[in-house]
Amino acid sequence: MMAPTGDDIEQMTDDHNQTTDGSEQATDGHGRAADTDDVTPTLGPDTTIRSNYVFQRYDETIERTISFRPATMERDLGRLHKWLGYDHVAEFWELNLPLPAFRDHFAEKLAEDHLTPLIGYIDHVPMSYWEVYWPSEYELDDYYDTAPGDRAAHLLIGPPEYVGNGYAKALFRAMGLMLFSHPETDRVVGEPDVDNDVVINILEQCGFEPHKEFYFEEADKDALLLLCEYDDFEAALLDDSPALLA
Repeated sequence: MMAPTGDDIEQMTDDHNQTTDGSEQATDGHGRAADTDDVTPTLGPDTTIRSNYVFQRYDETIERTISFRPATMERDLGRLHKWLGYDHVAEFWELNLPLPAFRDHFAEKLAEDHLTPLIGYIDHVPMSYWEVYWPSEYELDDYYDTAPGDRAAHLLIGPPEYVGNGYAKALFRAMGLMLFSHPETDRVVGEPDVDNDVVINILEQCGFEPHKEFYFEEADKDALLLLCEYDDFEAALLDDSPALLA
């Protein structure tokens, strides 16, 4: 099965009325500027954002709007290279490379059939990077009984000001809603570093259940396999706020 392209994800979220074609304010409400690549001047005093988001949802628990769009070399090379140099990212991603080497790595990711890189936004400010993939096409079938519709995602939060402020759980919830909206997906998979207690705890709060530790040879890491069925994900959402499923 091929990984979804931007068009695939957009169609998937259109079916659930979760995409946006409208304009938004160009700051996040705290003075941080929105992505300048998305900002278009108007004749009035405000600016508007012409987004190509494939998913957008307001999360009332953090009172912020979370959005995702496909990553591109032109818009995101410098941004990702900077993010991967931060200590809190380099500890787990180990991609603090010279720019030419990272460009080659990023080009390979963009060209992969089974993986879709995305940029995540909070209130239209780019702040996270995601790699959405099909576990059955990512060598994970060597470690558990994969189903063709299983989905998974890697996450990094870039700017340090977004770390430790309670956003990660809302981001995982939004990503889960997007992944589960695919008609073939009944289960979402996690395989974080076994020492990444923060991510593991958040995944468990989102309905994921730990299954086993294993050495993930392809990623060269000791990982914890977590699985989440939709019913468990929905129950976790309802515990946080019924409005999240509205």
